[in-house]
Amino acid sequence: MSFFSLPPDILILVIGHLSVADLLSLTTVCHCLHDLVHDFGGKNILHTLPRPSKSLAKSLSLWRPLVQVKYHTLSDKSWDKQRFVARPLSRPWKDKLQPLLAINESRLFVAAGHTLYSYVFTPSEHEGATPGISFEATYQLYSRNAPRNDITSIACAPDGGSDRTLFIGFELGELQRVRLPPCKPGQADLPIDDASIRSPLPLFDHSGELIEALSTWTRVHGRRSSPRRPSTPFAAFGTSSDTPLTIHAITRTSISTKPTVTLLSSKLEGESDSDSDLKRPTAVYGIATAPPASPWGASDQIIVSGWFDGLVRVHDMRASLRTHTHLCRSLRFGTCAPATRGWSVHAPGNDISPVYSIILESSRLFGATQSRPFVYDFGPAVSPETYPSLPISRGSDGLSYKKGRDHVGFYVTKYDHPAATVNVGDH
Repeated sequence: MSFFSLPPDILILVIGHLSVADLLSLTTVCHCLHDLVHDFGGKNILHTLPRPSKSLAKSLSLWRPLVQVKYHTLSDKSWDKQRFVARPLSRPWKDKLQPLLAINESRLFVAAGHTLYSYVFTPSEHEGATPGISFEATYQLYSRNAPRNDITSIACAPDGGSDRTLFIGFELGELQRVRLPPCKPGQADLPIDDASIRSPLPLFDHSGELIEALSTWTRVHGRRSSPRRPSTPFAAFGTSSDTPLTIHAITRTSISTKPTVTLLSSKLEGESDSDSDLKRPTAVYGIATAPPASPWGASDQIIVSGWFDGLVRVHDMRASLRTHTHLCRSLRFGTCAPATRGWSVHAPGNDISPVYSIILESSRLFGATQSRPFVYDFGPAVSPETYPSLPISRGSDGLSYKKGRDHVGFYVTKYDHPAATVNVGDH
């Protein structure tokens, strides 16, 4: 019996066990296998190995499944070979700031001081090429009543697909819902002071609670809701307060004023005041969801938070609501078990500043130092038009184009380091 005489359902099962290289080779055999691989082979791989990426989502949805698989495979090889394009997204800011990043499927937002920078994701030039990013506008959230009220947290909010709505926390403890108005490409310093587009939210019972971190979840995996799987969107808040990590439901127009869940407070049930003081978990500085390969599962109900006391705490909201603290596991990094070799890379221009905010996707790493935002792109077919253009600059800017890349990427300092000893233990 020849291979081609097998029933289509058997061929589909065989395709499901082939590697990416074998699938690509199979597409060159004949039109029948070419169509079969594109229709089923790529979809199987995408289903078993999802690659979440908001900046690529719209372009990937237009590509054939096998083209998406090829793109991810080439990106993985670039990660292994440490090949990437380093691109600053702007000129350095005049002041030394502590910027924050937020992202949705249409835009990348950079908040620095009281200025908000918006970058738009543009379609790829052709199927399989890295989609582009272009500068859209800058917005000013300056307030005369509070001139030093800088942005301390930012998250994108669901708004029906326009992707122009943000929840923004400020230094003085205020939370606002901001819906950015339409603009012309390249506009600068658009004022945001209209009450119809900038609405304060009375989220907390008392003022002065610095909002350090803010993240939103817009959907829950699974078809049916239950007490362990709330179906409504929610926001997670990290603050410097007695309730440093809380969950609030998101409605169509606002956020609930009272937390639906307090994941961890400074005083647990049954503790005395003295015990509480000794165990105070301090402030939450970062919030994220679990990665796809997480041992807890890639659920929107898993919340990972980074704390000032050096711990990373994992909260499983699918657990039984026996207490108001939920199931919590804390991780601390030590020096016991050997780890694999790694490598380090500086920000473009060798800025001496820390990287204050990062967003990691399948083929891109967005980051921001005190001077500007940047991106490291590991995807294929990156061109000079993929990112906002920057003139050749040396000296104060600290930038120089990387040799042999036709002015696509800039040089950055990168070096390997030997295997370290890292231990992740439960606390």
